[in-house]
Amino acid sequence: MLNRDVSQLSVPGAEIAQEVAGLKTQFDIFRFLKKLTEAWGMKAFMVVHIPSHIALELSQYTVITNWPAELLHQYDHEGLLPRSNVLRALKQSCVPFVVDAEFVSRGQDDAMAKTITELFGRFDMVHALWCPVQDATGQRGAISFHGNKSDFTPRFVAEIAYVSAHVFSHLAYVRSLDARVPGTLTDREIDCLNWTAAGKTSAEIAEILALSEHTVNHYLNRATKKLDTVNRTQAVAKALRVGLIK
Repeated sequence: MLNRDVSQLSVPGAEIAQEVAGLKTQFDIFRFLKKLTEAWGMKAFMVVHIPSHIALELSQYTVITNWPAELLHQYDHEGLLPRSNVLRALKQSCVPFVVDAEFVSRGQDDAMAKTITELFGRFDMVHALWCPVQDATGQRGAISFHGNKSDFTPRFVAEIAYVSAHVFSHLAYVRSLDARVPGTLTDREIDCLNWTAAGKTSAEIAEILALSEHTVNHYLNRATKKLDTVNRTQAVAKALRVGLIK
């Protein structure tokens, strides 16, 4: 499917559903969404769970994404999620919607509106399409695609919404299989494993995540035990294999 021009697809049928169903790990789904994002002329994607309570940090509810790390960090640092028009829309609607600078700035004071538009503008992610989704357990979520593209025709929106529904459902299934891994890894443990996989030392990870080196080692040791491995190298290898990190 990805070998042809997906930007010109008519409403997808069984072919795309079969391709999604064949993805084995969370990382497979990550790569699939990354290719779709590029094929659709967008820059980044995000899969999130919709919090049922007041949420403070977007990173807490992000399942997988290829947003620039700096953007996600700055978004949370500025405390933008609790006042997000996007989050409000996701809680109030089950239909896809398009986001632009006017949408995210609506109802914000001038300083906040400027902060939001300049932040996303810096990464050429001013426009977005958000698709509310739900899995078989009733967990509500959303998949979004971001970039400078703004010509979202009704057919294009329908195609993306269709794909998003299949992806979110299958992602929930794949993640349920990861329950085979003893214990649940926290976001910080996964962060530390990701940076270890990227070749960073504990000291470097500590600086990146604004933690102490002792805390980083604690997270890595805990992740190693939860994954039933003997050292962090084996932990990284197993986390990659089961799709917990990319």
